[in-house]
Amino acid sequence: MAVDFHEEIKTLRATMDSVREVTNLDALRSQITDLEKQASVPDLWDDQEKAQQVTSSLSRANTELERVVGMDQRVEDLETLVEMGTEDGGDPETMAEAERDLAALKKDVGELEVRTLLSGEYDEREAVVTIRSGAGGVDAADFAEMLMRMYLRWAERHQYPTSVLDTSYAEEAGLKSATFEVKAPYAFGHLTVEAGTHRLVRISPFDNQGRRQTSFAAVEVIPLIESTDSIEIPENEIKVDVFRSSGPGGQSVNTTDSAVRMTHIPTGIVVSMQNEKSQIQNRAAALRVLQSRLLLVRQAEEDATKKEMAGDIKASWGDQMRSYVLHPYQMVKDLRTEHEVGNTSGVFDGDIDDFIEAGIRWRRTGEKENAS
Repeated sequence: MAVDFHEEIKTLRATMDSVREVTNLDALRSQITDLEKQASVPDLWDDQEKAQQVTSSLSRANTELERVVGMDQRVEDLETLVEMGTEDGGDPETMAEAERDLAALKKDVGELEVRTLLSGEYDEREAVVTIRSGAGGVDAADFAEMLMRMYLRWAERHQYPTSVLDTSYAEEAGLKSATFEVKAPYAFGHLTVEAGTHRLVRISPFDNQGRRQTSFAAVEVIPLIESTDSIEIPENEIKVDVFRSSGPGGQSVNTTDSAVRMTHIPTGIVVSMQNEKSQIQNRAAALRVLQSRLLLVRQAEEDATKKEMAGDIKASWGDQMRSYVLHPYQMVKDLRTEHEVGNTSGVFDGDIDDFIEAGIRWRRTGEKENAS
């Protein structure tokens, strides 16, 4: 069936109108002007923390403006290409190129539209992700490691820097738990819809009788703390234990007590860090993640309607949000959005953008229903 370019371009323009309305380009340009003035102050780098904050905000604002303006230009270019392809009886090669451009443009405009739905208080933050194995024994530990690789590959596909903060290996295979940062704007807004219990169904590679096994893993996503958040933790509320870092099978990977376990006594929140080289670095990383978790707790206390907190994820039957089935058929299905795909290997290789986009749209629909 022939592509109706007129209707497709009309739809793209309508979507971009809503994107521009939400983005508020005039306010964004004003913000850029103000940040450029701050960045041009001669003694800016006397305060390195403030300088990094200013330059990072400026880069982020410029990227956001260029993304919207550039997308508008691409719609204009597509319209011009279609006009050229339909002149003088039509040019099949030009129209084929227009179809390819249209497909790419629809995908990119859709992603940009989803970005405008990320308007939560912490959505634009970087993210700290923790994965824990649940019910299912060694299969669950292996599943936790599969999920960690999936998210790291997703970040790699988008060229988002990541940093693994802590890994606790299971005895036979896989991970008991792992924590890592995704250092990109809006990483929290995107990945927060991944929080919850994930379920894997497959023939267990660890069962010598080849039986089918169901296992679970929990994913927790919190926003990375920023210096402006002012989460001060009195020293007498923190208990710090130091120990030697361990690798797969519990083997010691260094000869000094550089790993750190930090416990927030009033809430019972525990954070472990062992991937930095020194105890001081691990202490700093643990404190940062602890502050981030307390920030989320504070937000929950301020907003009584917030239902899902990190401690509520049980990683067992009854509360799963996504199923990964490798036997007797191949399918990954999100139980909230009903989005499903048959390419399980692609999903485990980080191809999860469609799940994330569907989750963000699902969340926004729920927010609107609760508000009405």
